Amino acid sequence: MFSQISVIDEICTGRFTLEHLKSLQTVTKALRDEQFRFGVEEVVLVSLSAVVPRLSDEFGASSGGASASLCLQLAAECFRAQRNACARCPRNQCILRDQGCIQTTLGILGKLLKLTSGESDDLLDALRCGIQFLGNIAVGNHLCKTDIWDHAFPHMFLDLLELRDEKVMAYTCMVLHTCLDEDRTEQLCTEPRYLKVALKVMELCRTAPDIDWTFLIVTQHFFKSSKLIEGMYAEMNDQERLTLLELILAQLGEDKEETCLIPPRTSQFLASCFQSSCKMALSLSSASSVNDQKALAVVRLLDILCEMTSDQKNLRSLQDQPDLLQSTVDLLKDVHLLGKASKNVFSAAHEFSLTQPSGAGVHPAVSFKAHLIRLIGNLCHRHTANQDQIRELDGIALVLDCCSIDSNNPFISQWAVFAIRNILEHNVENQKLVQGLRRQAVADDSMLRDMGFRVEERDGSLLLRPLKKEERQGDH
Repeated sequence: MFSQISVIDEICTGRFTLEHLKSLQTVTKALRDEQFRFGVEEVVLVSLSAVVPRLSDEFGASSGGASASLCLQLAAECFRAQRNACARCPRNQCILRDQGCIQTTLGILGKLLKLTSGESDDLLDALRCGIQFLGNIAVGNHLCKTDIWDHAFPHMFLDLLELRDEKVMAYTCMVLHTCLDEDRTEQLCTEPRYLKVALKVMELCRTAPDIDWTFLIVTQHFFKSSKLIEGMYAEMNDQERLTLLELILAQLGEDKEETCLIPPRTSQFLASCFQSSCKMALSLSSASSVNDQKALAVVRLLDILCEMTSDQKNLRSLQDQPDLLQSTVDLLKDVHLLGKASKNVFSAAHEFSLTQPSGAGVHPAVSFKAHLIRLIGNLCHRHTANQDQIRELDGIALVLDCCSIDSNNPFISQWAVFAIRNILEHNVENQKLVQGLRRQAVADDSMLRDMGFRVEERDGSLLLRPLKKEERQGDH
């Protein structure tokens, strides 16, 4: 290794040669071995760190051709060696940090981004390896993370994420993910230029879905900050909002509750977004509006609210959300009437036929009415104020009127029964109302019987009971 050190020292003073590159490659390979890496002498790392500034000086002087190419290859190899040296090795991280390698690397990355030679393979290779080195030196090292953040945020992160190279973007997102913590995530929404970093990550979730780091940043950091979610949502266009909502919905669908990081304040914000825009969904009754992104956002918001109100963590805050139940009942009324007024996606059907042209898939409004009823049922679950409110809004008869089997709304009958059960539970006034509806023949229990249930009076209360086997046979 001493011969390699002398060669490295030569690079700092002499003319660059291919022999220098081969010597650096030998060092890089040796540092892959864990035993060597943990026992490497400090002088080796110090010598490596001295090469990088020399190369930095040469970038501006190189006029192109073989000399410039060799300089870039040497830079990439230095970064590879330093990257390997830092892998799960806090000692080496600290040595290289003390030599100023983080600031030097960021300076070189800045110069590389300004080179006019185009995005050559050598240039991209040097960029990629430099970013990987920053990622490895930051892992588990608070001081290194702080140095990178202080010297690279937001300008360097933005510049690298704008480069049209998937590996550069992926490695940059890896560094960003490593450096982010609760305070830095909150910092993202304090200034417009900081928010641009978060918005760029969200854009990459849509345009570069193969980069896993973007999804990890969003789910493990962004979702923890209600303020950041609100700030991004306000600046996003309709397509970007849909991407964000899809990611939130996917996160809510995780089986393990501890992986769901959506705080109550975010659920309340999304509920307010639904309330302010829910009427947009009515445009889906027109075939020409099937791709209306504002309407599609309402569909996704409803899906999210259904999931959130199925979880005790967010249920109470949404049950107490002002006017959320009223907005949902009003929208159900509009959708129900619209479906009866003319044949459209909101009309009850008995076979699935609402597919988009050319096999594009199921119409986005399929199940929309069923999900409105599901949300109503969730909001009324053991919540007396909401149970009373739906009665005052004339929503009970509306839900009963939606009990018919509808192939445009799979499971609507089951959700209607569930909602009625939650509306009636321990609420005498609501039970009396349904009892009165039966007697007036405004609504009877035939639709409930079709689903295997019957309405039973007991001590002045109305109860839902499953039909007995002989009762089912008698109906046939």
